[in-house]
Amino acid sequence: MANEQLGEIVIAPRVLEKIIAIATAKVEGVHSFANKSMSDSLSMRTLGRGVALHTDESGDITVDIYLYLEYGISVPTVAVAIQKAVKSAVSDMAEVELSAVNIHVAGIVPEKSPKPDLKDLFDEDFLND
Repeated sequence: MANEQLGEIVIAPRVLEKIIAIATAKVEGVHSFANKSMSDSLSMRTLGRGVALHTDESGDITVDIYLYLEYGISVPTVAVAIQKAVKSAVSDMAEVELSAVNIHVAGIVPEKSPKPDLKDLFDEDFLND
C-alpha cells in the first residue's frame, strides 16, 4: 500500500508548547516552570508559560525552557534528561524534529515548597482563544 498524501497537516505552536511542557514536567527533579518574559508574569497563567519556540529562516525549530528545579538534584543530569524527553516526545507525537532544546534554570526550590500538580498546565481553556 502506497503512502498517499490527502492534504496538509499543520500543528499549532501552542500544541508543541504543551507537548514540551508535559514532557518536561514529568522529568524527576523538575519543580515548576518560570515565566519566560515580564509580560507573562503580568498576565494570567499562559499556556506556554516557561516554554518558548523559535523558528529560523531555514525552518529549524529551537525551544527554550525556563524552569525551577528541586533542591538536591544534579542540575546537568536533570537538564540532559529534559532535553532527551522533550526531543523524544515532540518527535513521537508530532513528527517534528527540534534542532536544539535549551534549558534555563531560573532557580532551585527549597525542599519544603509544594510541587505544583501536572493538571495546573491545563488551567487555561486553549480552545476558546
